Amino acid sequence: MSFIHPLADVAACEIGEGTRIWQFVVILEGARLGRNCNICSHTLIEGDVIVGDNVTVKSGVQLWAGSRIGNNVFIGPNATFTNDSHPRSKQFPPEFARITIREGASIGANATLLPGITIGKLAMIGAGAVVTKDVPPRAVVIGNPATIVRYIEQ
Repeated sequence: MSFIHPLADVAACEIGEGTRIWQFVVILEGARLGRNCNICSHTLIEGDVIVGDNVTVKSGVQLWAGSRIGNNVFIGPNATFTNDSHPRSKQFPPEFARITIREGASIGANATLLPGITIGKLAMIGAGAVVTKDVPPRAVVIGNPATIVRYIEQ
């Protein structure tokens, strides 16, 4: 059974068994959340978002339309996802760019991910990194712009 805090605003969406949604979370209609996730307070998840199983989304994260989050992903506090490379008020692209986070990746606190990128399986994004391009599997990236500093062996 999943848990939805009474102060969360959750529209009609799929929520997997054992997922916990805390106070002040907003989830829009059509979102899909897997099993055993932990969605911390002050999080927004738009409708065209898919979150896998065993995902942790810490406070202050917004997952915008098109985001695809694999299983066993960790998203640190205030990590910023984007989906429009040329944003203008009241002007929307025909289709929003998708951010894809592959299985087991970790996104550090306050990292910023630009539109259209993919974070590879088991990659680690350092706190505060600005990710401007795809990150290969098992890579560890830091800085602005994010650069690979090493690879995770296991």
